[in-house]
Amino acid sequence: MIPVDLSALPGIFAQFSAEGSYTTASRIGTGHINDTFHVLTNDPAISFILQRINPDVFKDIPGLMNNIGIVTRHLENKILSGDPYAASFSILRLIPATNQELYVTDDQRNCWRLYNFIQGTSSHDVVENPEMAYRGGKAFGLFQHLTSDISNETLKETIPYFHNIEKRLETFQIVVRNDTEGRVREVAREIEFVKTRENEMRLMQNLVGDGTIPVRVTHNDTKFNNILFDKHNQAVCIVDLDTVMPGTVLYDFGDAIRTGANRAAEDEKDLTKITLDLDLFHEYTRGYLETAGRFLSPVEISHLAFSAKFMTFIIGIRFLTDYIDGDHYYRILFPGHNLQRARSQFRLLETMEGHFEEMKEIVNKALGIRH
Repeated sequence: MIPVDLSALPGIFAQFSAEGSYTTASRIGTGHINDTFHVLTNDPAISFILQRINPDVFKDIPGLMNNIGIVTRHLENKILSGDPYAASFSILRLIPATNQELYVTDDQRNCWRLYNFIQGTSSHDVVENPEMAYRGGKAFGLFQHLTSDISNETLKETIPYFHNIEKRLETFQIVVRNDTEGRVREVAREIEFVKTRENEMRLMQNLVGDGTIPVRVTHNDTKFNNILFDKHNQAVCIVDLDTVMPGTVLYDFGDAIRTGANRAAEDEKDLTKITLDLDLFHEYTRGYLETAGRFLSPVEISHLAFSAKFMTFIIGIRFLTDYIDGDHYYRILFPGHNLQRARSQFRLLETMEGHFEEMKEIVNKALGIRH
């Protein structure tokens, strides 16, 4: 995408049915995909999140925005109806455009949307302590619980094959074979890492494909920094709903552990700092099952530990694929950034493999099961 023209933001904002008048905006967030701005108005109590949607990643923006509209309205109705499980959640609301559409298109055909800004909240790239992990797990579990009565047939698959391991491996093999940037030679070790694990990782897709694992409405991008915490460090809202679509809850749990039980950053260069923190894993799992355990099936629960390995593997493949292919998908901050990200993920997977039996036992204990 071309860089955002900041002088155009007031005009874009004016196309939405928002309270207050635009005063200024500043870039926020650490996401790889979209451009996000915090818009301040003439009323200090009212501000908004204005976001440009990346069309290179999201090919079906009408479908994407329809999905978000369905989920946010559903959550708002749960909260307004007095649902006791929803009482602790804050509302993430889409502000409609003046023409009542959920997004607007600028002169360069960029698509923009506007959310309410939830005052007094913050996000965390790294989980600071077990209590925060517990609250984060409870929040993501609650999000899944509150949306579990939405028919997945009402949502579109806006990014086809998003967590489909067969498609990710196929794409990986194609870019390795083509080697358009001449980078394959330097990643021989990483390619071998993928090859030795690919058969094991196909298990998830097989279980979804034959119906053993049910398809539900899922978030599909449960990085810990997609949870908003209030000033009392209570988790109050789940954000970044671009990838809400049909999937398995195991994608959500696994990705949350990938980012939430690792004290190092997703792109940590010093691989010795990367490890699965079992205390964080335990507390996240405990919080998650307190809320999501109300509707999960036994087969979903029995694969929670494996899902952490699966999601770490598939995200590592995506980073490595993008690096070999010339860094077209993820925004990079320096040359080799995607390779650094891939190596970080593969190191994290190795630590999960070393603790896998302990992970399974932690899940069992969180359910009160003893073997």
